[in-house]
Amino acid sequence: MGRFDGRRLSWLRLGLVVVFISALVFTGLSGWRWFQDAQAAASGDAWFASYADVTVTPQLEFEEPTTAAGREVILSFVVASPTKPCEPSWGRDYSLNDASSDLDLDRRVARLRQNQGDVIVSFGGALNSELATTCTDGQKLLGAYDEVVDRYDLRTIDLDLEGPGLVDPTANIRRAKAIKQLQTERAEDDKDLRVWLTLPASPQGLSDDGKQAVTAMLDAGVKLSGVNVMTMDFGSSRAKGQSMIDASIAALNATHGQLQSLYSKAGKPLGPNTLWKRMGATPMIGQNDVAGEVFSIAAADRLNEFARDKGLGRLSMWSLNRDRTCGANYPDVRVVSNSCSGVDQGDLTFAQLLRKGLTGKPDSGPVTPDVPEPTAPVATSDNPATSPYPIWTEDDTYVEGTRVVWHRNAYVAKWWTLGDVPDDPTVDISSSPWQLIGPVLPGEKPIPTPTLPAGTYPNWRTEQVYTKGERVLFDGVAFSAKWWTQGNSPAARSTQSDPSPWERLTDVELRKAVDAAKK
Repeated sequence: MGRFDGRRLSWLRLGLVVVFISALVFTGLSGWRWFQDAQAAASGDAWFASYADVTVTPQLEFEEPTTAAGREVILSFVVASPTKPCEPSWGRDYSLNDASSDLDLDRRVARLRQNQGDVIVSFGGALNSELATTCTDGQKLLGAYDEVVDRYDLRTIDLDLEGPGLVDPTANIRRAKAIKQLQTERAEDDKDLRVWLTLPASPQGLSDDGKQAVTAMLDAGVKLSGVNVMTMDFGSSRAKGQSMIDASIAALNATHGQLQSLYSKAGKPLGPNTLWKRMGATPMIGQNDVAGEVFSIAAADRLNEFARDKGLGRLSMWSLNRDRTCGANYPDVRVVSNSCSGVDQGDLTFAQLLRKGLTGKPDSGPVTPDVPEPTAPVATSDNPATSPYPIWTEDDTYVEGTRVVWHRNAYVAKWWTLGDVPDDPTVDISSSPWQLIGPVLPGEKPIPTPTLPAGTYPNWRTEQVYTKGERVLFDGVAFSAKWWTQGNSPAARSTQSDPSPWERLTDVELRKAVDAAKK
């Protein structure tokens, strides 16, 4: 064995050791997150289920083997009774008892299950009042949801939020609390309840109201199985010449980025693969409600291919009632029908194309496949004495490259910003001027900013022409020109569409400049 010679460990060696250990920790955590993402994404196969309008005529025989054998059907829609705001009804027209007697709904559900199928019930929809918008008593609202879940022995429910059911923030919170309590009570009886949130979207993703609805569910502790995107009725949000399938894919990609931000800000970050698993897509087959928008058979094939490529958790369609070519007696297929698609389907059905390769069941796998990652406890408030960077304030202006701490996380400004909260839940990652770096670590202290000796760089001047790479000082802060510029202040406002020609020197660059000035 060797003998210790009494030499002291130099600061350089100590620094290298710290860097090495930090790299090992980072690599380990990254590998662990990757493993979690892969494991969670692999739990449960993707599934397909068609929405079926229960109250429309002619009545759809969703229970028959030729229609739904081995399939899941999403029965639509349970809404508030027009006379009793806390009583569930089918489309305002039938109480649950009336639906059983007049539509034989309970019996048909039992028949579907005999044929190896199952039902999901969707609450809400576009035309009537979702229960949470009319029932203001939290316990009665819980009772209404529970009555439906218990009556049809549901393991999965769908919350289709549109119009007033989406834009009412009080209803969002009330609904979320009731659903959380419903999940808790069923879990106590060893019964799982999976919850999907179905929301409208544009090619730019969810609306602010849609993001708030997701946030309300996450904040209430609801175990969301996923968010189902309505890829339909895009209207003016669809670019001129953009096909329905391209608009649908754009909507899904944009929503994926938004959800990544929302889950992270709720303290429940998900890997990209897991997040795709928590998403679904629902096109309106054939002619949409918006004139000129037609989702074709070819589009259905492409959407299925996209879903399988990304690992989407589910596909659905509106609706099973419409999945056939219109008859010759229907004169204008440009007008939406409740009973046919408005396109020539030949021998194909949209359901066949969309469900291709999706062999899973809605209730397969755990309710929430998250594997909690062990994390060290952190303080609940920001403390300048234990933060590596200054605490963010709404009154300060930050230029590109500025680092701050907010809610025990470090952020870096992507462009000029004033008053933009770093962890604003209504702003998706691509639109936020802040990029999350990571959490403030235990034991951190403020990192001192290197101070440049006077005269290291010239002060910026309005009339001076600067070329790429030239450095200046502005109010004591060092900047480097990104391209030719004249008259553009380094502190001037910049945006994604009109970026600043200046970038702030990083601490590493500053330290190199300080060292060079000392020589």
